[in-house]
Amino acid sequence: MLTYTDLTIPIKDPGDWTLANVLRGQAAERPDAVYLDAPEEGRTWTYAQVLDISESVASTMLDAGLVVGDRVLIQAGNSSKLVFTWFGSMVGGLVEVPINTAYEYDFLAHQVRTSDPRCAVIDDVFAQRFVDVADACAGITRYWVIDTGHLDEALATLRGAGWQADPFDDLLERRDVTLPVPRGRELGAIFFTSGTTGPSKGVAMPHSQFYFDACENVALTRLTADDVYMVTTPLFHGNAQWLAAYPALVAGARFVLRRKFSASRWIDWVRESGVTVTNFLGVMMDFVWKQPERPDDADNALRCIFAAPTASSILDGFRKRFGVEAFVEVFGLTETSMPILSPYGVERPPGAAGLLVSDWFEIQLVDPETDEEVPVGEVGEMVVRSKYPWTLSSGYYGMPEKTVEAWRNLWFHSGDALRRDEDGWYYFVDRYKDALRRRGENISSYEVEQAILAHPGVVECAVVAVPAPVEAGEDEVLACVVVTGAADPAEIREFASRRMPAFAVPRFIRVVDALPRTPSEKVQKNVLRQAGVTPDTYDALA
Repeated sequence: MLTYTDLTIPIKDPGDWTLANVLRGQAAERPDAVYLDAPEEGRTWTYAQVLDISESVASTMLDAGLVVGDRVLIQAGNSSKLVFTWFGSMVGGLVEVPINTAYEYDFLAHQVRTSDPRCAVIDDVFAQRFVDVADACAGITRYWVIDTGHLDEALATLRGAGWQADPFDDLLERRDVTLPVPRGRELGAIFFTSGTTGPSKGVAMPHSQFYFDACENVALTRLTADDVYMVTTPLFHGNAQWLAAYPALVAGARFVLRRKFSASRWIDWVRESGVTVTNFLGVMMDFVWKQPERPDDADNALRCIFAAPTASSILDGFRKRFGVEAFVEVFGLTETSMPILSPYGVERPPGAAGLLVSDWFEIQLVDPETDEEVPVGEVGEMVVRSKYPWTLSSGYYGMPEKTVEAWRNLWFHSGDALRRDEDGWYYFVDRYKDALRRRGENISSYEVEQAILAHPGVVECAVVAVPAPVEAGEDEVLACVVVTGAADPAEIREFASRRMPAFAVPRFIRVVDALPRTPSEKVQKNVLRQAGVTPDTYDALA
């Protein structure tokens, strides 16, 4: 059986698997090489400069009364200051808690209460949000505020509510403080799950898991010091932090940070910065593909794209159009690192996510009701455990009952339905909560969505089950689509029917202005299911 065997870890002692150790090592080895490149800010910073600023941030926070293990909440858009806050927190033995920039009111209050931070670093435009949930912020003693044009107003708002608040630039003054030496097993960050089906959970990530994730990405993309890794996704997501910025640090590469994604400007940015590696999440790849083709699209240095998931229907065309050498993919969760990776440059079977990283993980696909392993080829819930300590999350912060539930029988239960073929390739089928069954057949909402998204007039798509009026206990398939122009639901269904088995073709198509989303941009399929078949829904059997 095939497995993934290309992973190597540069630092041998897991106790040294910390960002502080990696950053100091790179600053010593390549002090004058550029690490951080922020084109919208018109600035670059070398490895030595990044280390100096990070240590200044750490010293100021510790001088302000924070102690090792205290949580540092960060709510800010992509910028160098967010990077310095993240790095400074980890260098100072503090715990980074990045919060989605869309969060306010109950969403924000829940994550503040759960993580119980001692200080917060925020963009000035978010100050009022914390005043609005002041009861939840009782543990916050200090704010540092990033200036995006409203600094004075933000400082006055926070100080008026009784908090100590200072400009971010105060963090850049080095204090006479002895910095701690973080160890790999200590808590380094808390990342929150999306909260699609319930309150978001704070995933407690030790420093060593953070580093291990980064090393997985270095192997996945074959990243070296000669590479330029561009990110357009938000830094409050792990996809940008430990799967892009941190791997660039581990490899000694240049990290290009863009404020946000733009499908129309993406290829220009790739060319302008000499980008060799970048990543896509969700429909980003499809959005770029649907931009008008240019004769110079392939005139760039790009060699590798990490796409999660890879849009297989446009893969060959995308590779040829933009001159991309390799697409790579993984399957993993914040809680588990990435137990499944795709070998670089190896042709995957259509739809395959990758192979088991067998030196580091064990995987079983099990019946979600009994935890008994299913036969090869059948769909089961992926459960994971690590062969070495501190490479998985240490649990859900402040939620012990959720930790016990997820780690029952000594395996982490992903809630994801996968299958494995005889050769060892793993295929994502669905989230169990999003799975459908119709006429005795299991249907992957993901696969139906991918088929519909291939339609040139469809911008976004979410597929859910609705109750079947006749077939008791099974489903009918409803596709909710966002379209351009006057795309016809009947024509979309006909288009899709040529790309999937008859039992999977949606009976119902509903055109919507936008898909409901959580603040972290996850589609709220529970909202679509609750709405069901509305009067404006197209019914193929009507």
